[in-house]
Formats: sequence, C-alpha cells, structure tokens
Amino acid sequence: MVNPSRSLQRPAGRRRLDASSILYILDGISSDMGLLMKLTVRSEYACLTLFYLSQRYGRGFVKTEEIARAQHIPKKYLEQILLLLKRAGYVRSKRGARGGYEMSKSPRQISVAEIVRLMDGPLAPVESASKYFFSHTPIEQEKALLCLFKEIRNMVAKKMEATTFASLIE
Repeated sequence: MVNPSRSLQRPAGRRRLDASSILYILDGISSDMGLLMKLTVRSEYACLTLFYLSQRYGRGFVKTEEIARAQHIPKKYLEQILLLLKRAGYVRSKRGARGGYEMSKSPRQISVAEIVRLMDGPLAPVESASKYFFSHTPIEQEKALLCLFKEIRNMVAKKMEATTFASLIE
C-alpha cells in the first residue's frame, strides 16, 4: 500500500501532482499530439536558447547578451541555463571579445525531450508513470489512473523524442 503522505516528502525541485495539474493535463487532450504539457520557465528558456543557437549552428560563437535580447530571457537566468547546458555537453563556451556560446552537438542530435528531462526531470505527469525517474506515488492505488498517465507519458515522450532542434528550424 502506498503511503498518501509520500507525495509531500519529495525532494526539493521535484514536481508534485495536484488537482489543478491533473485538470491541466486532461483538459489539453485536444491538441494534435493528444495533449498539452506544462513546462517550467527553465525548460522554456533552455529550449529557446537551443533554438536560437540551432539557427546559428556552424556560424561561430554567440554572445550571451545577444541570446538574452533576442529571446527575451533575463541575462542572469540565461547564464545559469547555459552553464547547465554546458555541463551536460550541449553547448561550449569561449571567453574573450570573440567568445560566447555555440552548440557542441548538431541540432539534429538533440531532441526536445533530452532538454526538458535535463531541466525538469520526468516527462510523465506522475513519477510512478515515469520510465527514467520512477518512484512510488499515491496514484498507483488506482490502476486505471496509472494507465492513463502512462499513456500520456508515452504520447508526450514519442512527440518530444522525435522532435530535434534541427526539425524545428527547417
């Protein structure tokens, strides 16, 4: 039996499913990929950053200020995102007057799912439906609900894993 208070004991920074999250997910089951997904601002900014760098792939380094201005991202926030992307091997940096950031992989090699998982963790709406970030949650008590959330995870994962940054700029 799953302890209902388990969901209150999540590590800091982990998403917690509440009634409004469930309604948001279920309400969105009308888009072309079957549903809508709520991303954190950090994921949105990371995707915007890589989208911008993908458009300039192979043209050299891009200054942080240029990315921030073009994508309307606060510079300090962008610096934190770029550091995470750099540590994960998606971008590289160069100091100096001609420095900045560029992609260290081809936009064809980077899926949207990779970036969302890096920034937000699981694509699944609940951790017990997650493939890569599984942990027990109260929703497991009702198999029908767990099946629904696994289907949602599968639809989201399929679309996001098949979408590369190159496909977005073509």
